[in-house]
Amino acid sequence: MSHVVTIETKLRDPAALSAACARLKLPEPRNETVKFFDGAEHSGLAVRPPGFVYPVLVQTDGNVRCDTYNGRWGDDAFLGRLKQAYAVEAAKLQAKARGHRISETPLPDGGVRLTVTAGAVGFGAAGNAYGGLA
Repeated sequence: MSHVVTIETKLRDPAALSAACARLKLPEPRNETVKFFDGAEHSGLAVRPPGFVYPVLVQTDGNVRCDTYNGRWGDDAFLGRLKQAYAVEAAKLQAKARGHRISETPLPDGGVRLTVTAGAVGFGAAGNAYGGLA
């Protein structure tokens, strides 16, 4: 029996997804229609991590589909890494679009701390990705 995983976080920004793939040293995602083990066909941006039988598919509504068959057809932990990379890259793109500077600090637990500093037009203080003060 197949085990399709759906991630609740929505991955809606193709540019952030592309940057996340580059961050994870993966090929550029491509538009594809994928037929999963259960016979269901879904379309979206296909991310192809090494060792996966089926790609990770990011649909236009932001939903993520992946069939790893409980880790037999791909590393379940990859989905968390993809979600983290996407979140970091999306925040960086949003901050830069608002003219803010952003720095990144890796954390011992594998997390990432982002520090956003308002640009020349802003307050000149550390803030969040939406321009507010931290």
